[in-house]
Amino acid sequence: MGITSVWGISPHDGSVISALEPRMRPLIESVRALPESREAWQRWAVEPLPDWRSWYGRGDDAGRGALPERERERIDALIESFHGLTRAGPFDELYDGRCEGDDFSILADVWSDDFGQLVPFLAVHSKDYAVPALFHAIGSERAALIPGWTGNFVLSAAQVRQSLPQIEAVFSFTAEQRAAAEDQLWLDVRPGEESVLDGPLRCWREAAAHGLGLCGAAVHVW
Repeated sequence: MGITSVWGISPHDGSVISALEPRMRPLIESVRALPESREAWQRWAVEPLPDWRSWYGRGDDAGRGALPERERERIDALIESFHGLTRAGPFDELYDGRCEGDDFSILADVWSDDFGQLVPFLAVHSKDYAVPALFHAIGSERAALIPGWTGNFVLSAAQVRQSLPQIEAVFSFTAEQRAAAEDQLWLDVRPGEESVLDGPLRCWREAAAHGLGLCGAAVHVW
């Protein structure tokens, strides 16, 4: 049975951000503080992953077939560690609450807010995940500048303004850098759909311009 994941970045006024803060921030910090989280990030930062077309390939895909078996196993372990770090999962309680009786739902309480003329960024993928694809495409140095943890964050209007220069640095590319990032971005994007290389920066700029906060959440929806 397949899964569907969503990574959403949405603008909100201060009252919504204040309500989300006590729910989201402790969860984000607890996941970030896990030894396995820190170890997986450091592992990825020290040794970036190879071309995604070689992952789990067979035969001679991207030179994989020429590698010794031990080296293939080592790379496979790096890939699994990276996926464990970046895939949706630890934050699924944001989708439908922490436990029975908790009626919080990110669909009803966050993504159904009144955004006026602003448009949230929603990356919806079947059997795939937006955050790992983005992080692989941009690399660990850029990804480390994104607040929160692996695409999950809750920011006040002041924090949005303060972090905008960082996000500008993350998503500003020369033509050559953009082409390289797109080459390593394996997501299937439908015609007219906003790329993960564009949506986050747009949301940050719009929220900063309108004095709004931002919520980012990566979850399974089914």
